[in-house]
Amino acid sequence: MARIVIKLGTSTLTGGTPRLALPRLADLARQMARLRTDGHEIVLVSSGAMAAGSEMLGFPQLPRAIPAKQMLSAVGQPRLMDVWGRMFGIYSIPVAQVLLTRDDLRARTRYLNARNALWALLQQGVLPVINENDTVATEEIRVGDNDNLSALVANLIAADDLYLLTDQEGLLTTDPRKNARADLVRLIDSPEIPEAIWNAAGGGGNLGVGGMQTKVQAADLARRSGVRVVIARGDLPDVLLRLAGGERIGTHFLSLGSSLESFKRYLLAGGYQGTLVLDPGAVAAISSGGSLLPAGLKRVDGDFERGETVLLVGPQGKQAARGLANYAGRDCAALCGLQSAEIEGRLGYYYGDEIVHRDNMVLL
Repeated sequence: MARIVIKLGTSTLTGGTPRLALPRLADLARQMARLRTDGHEIVLVSSGAMAAGSEMLGFPQLPRAIPAKQMLSAVGQPRLMDVWGRMFGIYSIPVAQVLLTRDDLRARTRYLNARNALWALLQQGVLPVINENDTVATEEIRVGDNDNLSALVANLIAADDLYLLTDQEGLLTTDPRKNARADLVRLIDSPEIPEAIWNAAGGGGNLGVGGMQTKVQAADLARRSGVRVVIARGDLPDVLLRLAGGERIGTHFLSLGSSLESFKRYLLAGGYQGTLVLDPGAVAAISSGGSLLPAGLKRVDGDFERGETVLLVGPQGKQAARGLANYAGRDCAALCGLQSAEIEGRLGYYYGDEIVHRDNMVLL
């Protein structure tokens, strides 16, 4: 079964009107519930906060400056989450609000925190509903649109698929607003997206901040992280079920490598900030697919922070793996040889049983 990130644009959620189209949200929730029943893991990146806020305030005429957009998002985000909570509640699916900025996905420690939080939600059967934290995000830390945010999230959680649903049938050869005879581009499998495709991508709508160009940007980013991407029309009957079933609707972007290979490149591309010396049992455990627990840690060399890359070596110095440390170097040194149950008592806080989790590790 697949781990799927689904991005719903404002145009899909409003049906081209100024307000949320509740019957459409109910139908999309039904499809996502069915996908979960079929065994898929679902993460939802939902636009619509500004539209919901504008609706709640009676559609005021506001300047296009960032503070006005932040205000609408602050008003609309609780409304949006309330709607999704009620829609998924029909199927007894709990939801969680996750608000992110670019800094959360750029700073190593916050990247790890976000990754672990989303994985924990999925493991507990909770459906994460993600949006950009527009209320507090300044221009310097904004992703800027939920298309690119969804691609970053897909990379963050090592998703298999990313579905970008919009009000167009997919990526077209020319701007359909200028040429009614534009043709659908059904497949992008080349390493570089042709220049003509970039030129054909249009701008954004009135309520949303993304357009076809941001969807192409997002698709290119996600496919380079090992994610398959589809841009498709959000109002097609059972569109999510049909995409998950392999039907070729919309525009498909083939991945340029597996998520695992992408994560390996991420870990191996740079240096490492510290070295963890393991006992033979710990080396055997991680070589068999296990995580590094404090009981198998003998020594810590170097000064590193939580979330930084560390090298894992055996007693004779042979390199065994690289991974992201779940604890800072000073904490790891204090935990050498302890049982996981003793972590909180020794440190006074607890980030998990593992010094390096197997999902954040690549064997050498």
